[in-house]
Parts: sequence; structure tokens; C-alpha cells
Amino acid sequence: MEATKRTVITGRGVPVRGNDIDTDRIIPARYLRTVVFDGLGEHAFEDDRKQLAEAGRLHPFDDPRYAQAEILLVNQNFGCGSSREHAPQAVRRWGRGIRAVVGESFAEIFYGNCVALGIPCPRLSEAAMADLLSTVEQVPETEIRVDLVTRTVGVGSVSFPFEMPDGVRRAFVEGRWDSTTELMTAVAQIRTTAKTIPYFRGFRS
Repeated sequence: MEATKRTVITGRGVPVRGNDIDTDRIIPARYLRTVVFDGLGEHAFEDDRKQLAEAGRLHPFDDPRYAQAEILLVNQNFGCGSSREHAPQAVRRWGRGIRAVVGESFAEIFYGNCVALGIPCPRLSEAAMADLLSTVEQVPETEIRVDLVTRTVGVGSVSFPFEMPDGVRRAFVEGRWDSTTELMTAVAQIRTTAKTIPYFRGFRS
């Protein structure tokens, strides 16, 4: 059993501008009662989308130009607020499925939840992110290339260096980002070690 390696992710982008977009906005609290995540994608940014629709405007998640997007583009401190796993789960399940989130910065717990789901979150500078957002807004069919090997986000002939903790980056590239899979590949060693620990007597795997 091995987690899928994440080396290069390509796809169109969907730009969601704004700093400090919290998890309440990403997925409203009324959807936290579910114990499974199927169907959450259609409710991503639901309240924001409704408010904009009432004002005669389109949220990017309702804009048909971005319907094929697989890379979410954001600004600073994205995913702040509560620690709900439902937020990245909803993003992952929206549309075709978001496979990477590129932004200026991310809330720590949201970032960790994304890593656990296999969603890389590269950090770009404010200037680079402004260029990337503008490019995608002007030409929605633009293909974005997130290269975890070269540590760059590319658009056409232009590439921007990104920041990501090297341990996290290597876990994606080597296919070690899924902690459950990592655990299951070491069952024999776990069983052996458990036998040497008194309070693990009777350990079963």
C-alpha cells in the first residue's frame, strides 16, 4: 500500500480573492453535523455565493468560466478560524475536485488538514500571487503547473518560486503524505515493538 506521489499538478485555476477567509465561509457550520464528506463540495462558499447572487454578481465557484478548475488561488491567511476538517474536504470535492491550493499564506490547521488529504498548499509572494490571480481572471483557460520537484508555480513561460516546508514537500514527492498508509506499511514493525511494551499486551492489528 502506497500513497499517490504528488510531483507535478496541472490544471486551470479558480481565483477566490480576499484575506482572512475563514472556515465558516468555506463551509458553513450547519454542514458540520455530517459524519461523511460526500456532497460537501456543492456547499463550498455557499453563503458567500448566495450573497453575491442576491447582489446580481457571481462568486467564482458559480462562474462557468472556472467550472473546470482544479487549482484554487487565494490570498493571505486562507482557512483561518475553526479547525474543521470539513473545509478542505468541501474544497476537495467541489466541481472536478481541487488538487492544490496556491496562496500567500494559510492558517496552520487548515494547512495540516490539506496535507492529510494530499492537497499541496504552495505559498507565493504577494506580487507573484497578484500576477497569477490577474492572469487567470483575464484568461480563465490558462493552465497552471505546480511543480513540487522544482518548487515553482508556472504559467506559460513564466514561473514563480514557492515556499513549502521541505519535509512536507518531500512527503508529497515521495508519496509519504498519507499517515494512515504510512502506518499500515509498518504493521510488522509495530507488532514487534508492541510486544516489548507492557501496556500493549494483547495488541492486535
